[in-house]
Amino acid sequence: MRFDFSKQTPQIYEAMLALNTAISQANPDSRLVHLTKIRVSQINGCAYCVNMHVKEAQRDGLPDMLLHLIAVWPKTSAFTARDRAALAWAETLTRLERSEVSDADYAAVHAELSEQEVAALTASVAMMNLWNRMGTGARLPV
Repeated sequence: MRFDFSKQTPQIYEAMLALNTAISQANPDSRLVHLTKIRVSQINGCAYCVNMHVKEAQRDGLPDMLLHLIAVWPKTSAFTARDRAALAWAETLTRLERSEVSDADYAAVHAELSEQEVAALTASVAMMNLWNRMGTGARLPV
């Protein structure tokens, strides 16, 4: 590990934990949160976060088969329309360097999720990206 941000910047770490709690409370669909946290962490290459969130998803009852297929979700029928909309939205927000967030991207997620769900999921994806950048920068061990 390069550094321990919880010890080096405890005020920031505590603020991140508090924001994480608020985001979790705003997201009623834990299945979508688990799927998107794992996918975002896969995209960002954060092994620590992938490992942690897979374990959390398993603890909450998500089937292993589903967890194994997250990396290839567009190529399987294992995911519901809501799952697919949330995963596509998470990828769009995580890969901003490739394109903007288009009206079509928003329309696709909003067709499956309410405005409140989209807003809460957006915050969750943004927070996961922050955690991934902290984890990969610090090289948190798995």
